[in-house]
Amino acid sequence: MSKSRRERRPTVRTALAAAIGTAVRGRNGEREGRPRPGRPEMAAAAALTREGGEDAFRRLFRFYRQRDASDLRGVVDFSAPGGQVFRSQLSISSVSDQDAYRAGLQPVSQWKAYGLSGYPGFIFIPNPFLPGCQRHWVKQCLKLYPEKPNVCNLHLHMAPEKTTDLWGQSKEQLRRKGSSKWEPRSLLEKLRWVTLGYHYNWDTKKYSANHHTPFPSDLAFLSEQVAAACGFRGFQAQAGILNYYHFDSSLGIHVDESELDHSRPLLSFSFGQSSIFLLGGLKREEAPTAMFMHSGDIMVMSGFSRLLYHAVPRVLPNPEGTALPACLDQALSSDLPAGSVIEHSSDEDWQVCAKYLQSSRINMTIRQVLAEGQKFPEESGTNGKGQAPSEDSYHENNKAKRHKPNRVS
Repeated sequence: MSKSRRERRPTVRTALAAAIGTAVRGRNGEREGRPRPGRPEMAAAAALTREGGEDAFRRLFRFYRQRDASDLRGVVDFSAPGGQVFRSQLSISSVSDQDAYRAGLQPVSQWKAYGLSGYPGFIFIPNPFLPGCQRHWVKQCLKLYPEKPNVCNLHLHMAPEKTTDLWGQSKEQLRRKGSSKWEPRSLLEKLRWVTLGYHYNWDTKKYSANHHTPFPSDLAFLSEQVAAACGFRGFQAQAGILNYYHFDSSLGIHVDESELDHSRPLLSFSFGQSSIFLLGGLKREEAPTAMFMHSGDIMVMSGFSRLLYHAVPRVLPNPEGTALPACLDQALSSDLPAGSVIEHSSDEDWQVCAKYLQSSRINMTIRQVLAEGQKFPEESGTNGKGQAPSEDSYHENNKAKRHKPNRVS
């Protein structure tokens, strides 16, 4: 990320914060409820923030990236909420039980939703999916969504004939895969990102009207129900970025500000292994709060929280100590409601998906790019196509400091 880009960002986000007003401020002018150095669980992290040199977020990113997995006491766990976590109210009447079932979700009245003190607009929903329904989204992310006309990282660096039917080229290799890290990787294991709808341009950091393909209708329906339940009726799923993580992957510090309409939320869905997510402030100087994300969890960033710095320093084995979390072992009911967007997966297909997820995490982030009636500004000198990623990339792993570009969580 260039210096000039970092210097421009606070201006955009600070304007949004000012518009939201003093409701997010305490009497002393600071955001209320943020972790303070005196709290025991943040003591080690706070010590890092006092050191000279790089910004507080980067130090904490490295702290959690390198931390022993058995010593993560400072990480918020929404399966056992406490401290700065509080219950959030959902708009139960905005989503009928039938529409929730059609999207593979429990009735909204059965969901649990939480917020974090000091982060207005942030909503965390621990796994609201019906038994077996996560499998549908995993299969779509591996078998359908990476195919053209959608765009993935492999399309930018490989001949077209070599990226046709990534699933078909990978499934047997995945099914036979052992535990050795020296085995050749399948094409699906080389997948890092997929873009849907309005395709994000990694060079210009923009969307454009002339690089758009139809957004998947099943994913749009799921997103609309979740957004409505969180108070955002009329949300339009216009762009998606799917991120594919392995145990050596991380997501660098960034802000999602390329969408032209910041009044609509950013939705994040996680499947497979767990991760640590860091949510910071309007500036990188603000130390972030760390939290776990497990399979099926949904995160919503809206309002003040829509333009905050965030990152994923680490992917972790699921806390149950099994190859896959129990929620992914549940089979889909044979009695799906009329109009359901969920499809049954064959045992053969799920075996491939399960093998992939034993060492991986998939994240879907959905966003509305344009407000109702809004159009893209006229631009010259660009064709709007998804160019090959530049050196300014977000995705990192332990083999290459700066690797493939992913955004959000």
